Amino acid sequence: MKNRISLLEQVRSIAQLGLRYTRDPYDIERYEKLLELASEEYSEISDIKESIVLERFKNELGHITPKVGVNGVIFSSDKKILLERRADDGTWGIIGGWCDAGESPQESLKREFLEETGLNIEVQDLVNIFTRKPEDFGQPHTSYHPLFICETIDGSLQRSIESLELRFHNLYEVENWHADHFEMAREAYKFIGNY
Repeated sequence: MKNRISLLEQVRSIAQLGLRYTRDPYDIERYEKLLELASEEYSEISDIKESIVLERFKNELGHITPKVGVNGVIFSSDKKILLERRADDGTWGIIGGWCDAGESPQESLKREFLEETGLNIEVQDLVNIFTRKPEDFGQPHTSYHPLFICETIDGSLQRSIESLELRFHNLYEVENWHADHFEMAREAYKFIGNY
């Protein structure tokens, strides 16, 4: 499977970059066919409709690079971790989201925290950068996810439309984690020396 994904990533990248830079109508036709074939395979692997995968790929502009998402951890005074039960899949996860153009990872994380929790935060230490590849968690792209330790400045905890629930948890009392968020949480606990 890993070799298949690697091959698909290369085919997709060649197709998208070709479509970006060529003006030859025959090459455009060839690159579009390559992108359709790659989308068909990604659809099979990820359980996302082929038309949706193809549309996502066609909408990407410029050189094809990994997407960037940010996550942040806040601990309570008794070392519990703030988690949200996500509205999209009902699992528990660390606060975060995709970075927007024109934002630093820290700015994106501050925005995400305010939107999802009602809290203004200070972004502190970088714990680690997690990598998700297309074969991971049903996504059709590579993405990088910096994880930061954060501290609350002010605000009152309130859930958004993206959350079913917000609560501080002990690490091992959560059973239904989103994607790789358990590994992220465990790394954050190790980072603060409480694991």
